[in-house]
Amino acid sequence: MGPQARREYLLKMRSRYAAADRAERTRLLDEAAAVSGFHRKHLIRTFAREPVARRRPRRSTPYGPEVVAALVMIWKAADYPWSLRLKAILPRWIPWAKKRSQMSSECERALLRISARTIDRLLRAKRGELRRRHYGRTKPGTLLKHQVPIRSERWDVHEAGWGEIDTVHHCGEATAGEYIFSLNFTDIASTWTVGRAVVGKGQSRMVTAMEEISRSLPFAIRGLDSDSGSEFINDHFVAFCRKHKFTFTRSRPYKKNDNAHIEQKNWTHVRKLFGYQRLYEECIADLMNSLYRDELPLWMNLFQPNVKLIEKKRIGSRVHRVYDRAQTPLERLIAMGALTSDRRGELEDLRDRTDPFVLAERIEGKLAEIRALTLQQSAQGKLRPPGPPIPTPPAGRKTLLARRAAVAPAR
Repeated sequence: MGPQARREYLLKMRSRYAAADRAERTRLLDEAAAVSGFHRKHLIRTFAREPVARRRPRRSTPYGPEVVAALVMIWKAADYPWSLRLKAILPRWIPWAKKRSQMSSECERALLRISARTIDRLLRAKRGELRRRHYGRTKPGTLLKHQVPIRSERWDVHEAGWGEIDTVHHCGEATAGEYIFSLNFTDIASTWTVGRAVVGKGQSRMVTAMEEISRSLPFAIRGLDSDSGSEFINDHFVAFCRKHKFTFTRSRPYKKNDNAHIEQKNWTHVRKLFGYQRLYEECIADLMNSLYRDELPLWMNLFQPNVKLIEKKRIGSRVHRVYDRAQTPLERLIAMGALTSDRRGELEDLRDRTDPFVLAERIEGKLAEIRALTLQQSAQGKLRPPGPPIPTPPAGRKTLLARRAAVAPAR
């Protein structure tokens, strides 16, 4: 019998004990002692006194309105990271937050010692709903597949340079016509991610975008893994990988989990920013590339920590996942010694003198400009996907329905 059940049982026995005579009380005491396990003298004292309602004392919390307001300000500016990542963000963001608000020293100390579970509790009422996730429409290519080996095993690399690539379609509701693609690269070991916007997925354009990505990385590319899309499985891209001596592999067709790392970055680094609208103008691609070259690499790789899955255990019907400590991609590169001393000093200096709040405002400003151009094109009717005109049947030719009606038996 549990404590709660025992209390309820004794409360009912007390009323029976109070109304019983001497012989009945003896019998009730024997029964209560056998059921509850308490001594008879303890039961007599319990039945004799008035029941007292037990109240759980409310624990005082050091996280008042000032702490919650500062936490919400950083949480919103950092693009709503989950609690484990937000706790890793706080030490580097608090000095910049103090310049924007009157933060007391007590509030600063409270933010530095707050736990991830407490962050979840404080922000529970302010979390918004997640947007529905869509998936790409890349069709598997058929050219040179036999020259690109399939890689389906789990990535287990501890050095920078082994990455996955993929394209994100900004096609809206239909894939007809030409529109913008985001070419995305993520490094497996460090999670360093870079992207480029390309109008159409022509072979030469994809190779040019990949060359820009390789030059912008602080480490050398060792190998690339893509899906079976025709933008990667072609002569131009295979020749590009052979020229730079990249190990080039592909995943199994229709097996998105083979590219789980880049699929996750497609959501956090592309879809959350640009959404699902149809984008196809060169001016929008230029704005997207301005973000991909300038602000987004600093924002995602220097100021946004992430966690990596260490192990996964199944306990009954549940899966228990264990993650490592939240770190930014730059911190992971430094920990594995993948950067030269000059490159490391350059990136650390850039991180220390960059205000993340100003960086967030610049990103939001460019995104607002992209949204304004998209709305302007939508108002002008330019976002309707172009497609071939519907052919008009020649005169005198019967339609399919007419032919079916002609051969249908009479009922």
